[in-house]
Parts: sequence; C-alpha cells; structure tokens
Amino acid sequence: MTVWSPIIDLIESDERDDRDGRVFRALADDGRRRLLDTLFTRDGQSLQMLCAALPAMTRFGVMKHLAVLEQAGLVVTHREGRSKLHYLNPVPIHEIADRWIGKYATATTATLTELRRDLEPGGA
Repeated sequence: MTVWSPIIDLIESDERDDRDGRVFRALADDGRRRLLDTLFTRDGQSLQMLCAALPAMTRFGVMKHLAVLEQAGLVVTHREGRSKLHYLNPVPIHEIADRWIGKYATATTATLTELRRDLEPGGA
C-alpha cells in the first residue's frame, strides 16, 4: 500500500458517486424511462424511429432526453452513414442494482429466511 492509495480510493469513490448520480438523475424522469423501455423493446433505433414510438414527445424533447441518457452512459450511439443509431447500455443500471439495491435486499432476505426458519415447525 502506497501513500497515494487512500487518495486514489477517494477519487475513485467520488467518480463512482458522480456516475451513480448521473444515472439516478437520468432514471428520475418518466420520459427518459420510456425511451429506455423503447430501446429495450427494439435496440438500435434512429432518432426518427424513437420519435415515432413516442408521439407525445417532441423531437427536441427526445433529443434532449437522449443527451442526458448518453451522459449517464445508459444509451450508446453508433453512426451508420448519415444515420445515428441509439442502443441501450444496461450496465450502469446493473451496477446501481448491485451497489444500492442488492446490499439492502440481501440483509432483508437473510432476516426473512431466519424468521421463517424460527417460525416453521421443526425449525431451529
């Protein structure tokens, strides 16, 4: 362990918290969640296709939401000729689930398992 190790850990922690914050903010909006659902249903869509799938949202609104999703790493784009295709990147959501949901679910699950074992006939 070097002198720099705690500093590096702190920087990595801040970067992870910043990444998590961008993902949480991106997921907080219903329109952005609808865009993610649309890409989940059919990945690799153009802006025009996404606008057609979400007629209640303006083209500018779709573009704005896609920019936020890209910044959070939830959407990845790929250019094919003149068109730009948008793809869902589920990795940040999975990381959030592991970091924030998983640790709480594990404790709850363990507690409920113990409770069931204690209450069932022939348990502990």
